[in-house]
Amino acid sequence: MPEIKRNVKIITEQHITNDPPPQPDYPLRSWSIQIVLVNDQGADVPANIFEKVTYKLHPTFEDRQTQVVKKHPFKIQEKGWGEFDMKIIVTGIDKGGDHELHHDLNFQSERYEAIHTVSFKNPKPGLLAALKESGPVGGEENGVKPKRADESAKKKKRPDKGIDMEKLADNLQRLGEEDLLQVVEMVHNNKTAETYTKNDVERKSSFLLE
Repeated sequence: MPEIKRNVKIITEQHITNDPPPQPDYPLRSWSIQIVLVNDQGADVPANIFEKVTYKLHPTFEDRQTQVVKKHPFKIQEKGWGEFDMKIIVTGIDKGGDHELHHDLNFQSERYEAIHTVSFKNPKPGLLAALKESGPVGGEENGVKPKRADESAKKKKRPDKGIDMEKLADNLQRLGEEDLLQVVEMVHNNKTAETYTKNDVERKSSFLLE
């Protein structure tokens, strides 16, 4: 199975509170972050491919620096006055592994979105079923072309490889020139894409068939 990719959207919302500012010129803000998926139609859908999301905040949050959320939409709500970069670790269901995202918490807009791409290699059945709800998971959509029916039919029509080639070669050598030319013509007229022939023009008695 090929690598399956999904777009993860991080939605950040923030606003200034009425609380006294902890630092001069730095008002206290309430902010929240949540996680959704963007499906193959471009719509936001629940991030049901994850069993939990771990937020690694700034050290000043002390005992709240690491927060684990196990329920959609994996939302955290906090207050603070400073901007900082954080790590967000999304963990796939059914042993889908940890995927680390880097997020910039800033107060330039009251709401902003950031999209990251997460990849899964050889997902287990539970994760594969969840991935199907947000987009293609295999076949030509992910770069793997299924075997065509005509290719399978060609394989079934291959000649029996139990032919005694030595006996066949011996009999061909006994043929006269006219009969041998008729055999060569029959081979050329009935050869397939899998047949290889070589007519050695310098050695007129040589003819190769594979």
